Amino acid sequence: MLSRITPRNAALLALALLTLIWSYNWIVMKEVLRYSGPFTFSALRYAFGTCVLFLVLIVRRESLRPPPLAETAMIGLAQTAGFQALVQWALVDGGAGKTALFAYTMPFWVVLLAWLLLAERPGPRQWLSLAGAAIGLVLVIEPWHGLGGVRSTLLAIAGGVCWAIGVVLSKRMFKRGGIGALPLTAWQMLLGTVGLIAIALFADERAIDWSPWFIGALAYNAVLSSGLAWLMWSYVVETLPANIAGLSSLVIPIAGIGFAWLLLGEQPSLTEGLGILTIGASLAIVNLRRAPKPLPD
Repeated sequence: MLSRITPRNAALLALALLTLIWSYNWIVMKEVLRYSGPFTFSALRYAFGTCVLFLVLIVRRESLRPPPLAETAMIGLAQTAGFQALVQWALVDGGAGKTALFAYTMPFWVVLLAWLLLAERPGPRQWLSLAGAAIGLVLVIEPWHGLGGVRSTLLAIAGGVCWAIGVVLSKRMFKRGGIGALPLTAWQMLLGTVGLIAIALFADERAIDWSPWFIGALAYNAVLSSGLAWLMWSYVVETLPANIAGLSSLVIPIAGIGFAWLLLGEQPSLTEGLGILTIGASLAIVNLRRAPKPLPD
């Protein structure tokens, strides 16, 4: 039976599994703050995750030669250090579902940054998706009720911007050819982890509570979210069309909201629900045309 599974079906199964891993991880990232400071946990998870990725490279006998270090460092500082530090910080005060949604505004920022940095002018569909995203964000934030949670919102959106910078810079490197997705991911994660460790060392945070739950959360992030899921993502990118792979950027935040509602009691209001649906529809529109390849949790 297993021998009859086609590469396409195997890739679809991998996409479903990694989407589940990454969407549920927003709950893990929120709950782990009961045991550790945000920056300390971020540094630890990516330190172990980087080891997992390099172990995968060794097992697959892929070259350990680094890509151009200056550009790879820029990607790592944006996509790993900037993104992870900002979204984990946002989770201190923000809900897991909302933080996931705001972080996954990344595809919209990719459209704008690709226009500025790669001279890829947005088309009508992309402008429509941007307009829809803006309306959806206003509905979710509900500024007419005050801006009490504005800090976590801005941190999560800033994380999405950092992620988008990493995507656009990665795309520019991929266009030149000769660079694989997995080696670039491993090296940018290594360099970005150095930045996370520096932030954690200078941040004034609580001591780690090395409880079984914290160790389990750390293992989940290192082995599954930062290791196995990235290996599956590499296979998905190689096997499936980009528009199908890119739909994970739609499913993950929606599933994250569902997990947050079910497990943490973060029930969206009617207005927030309309905003979530609007952003989801906008993500679907933008993915009809282009899907960014590098996709962290």
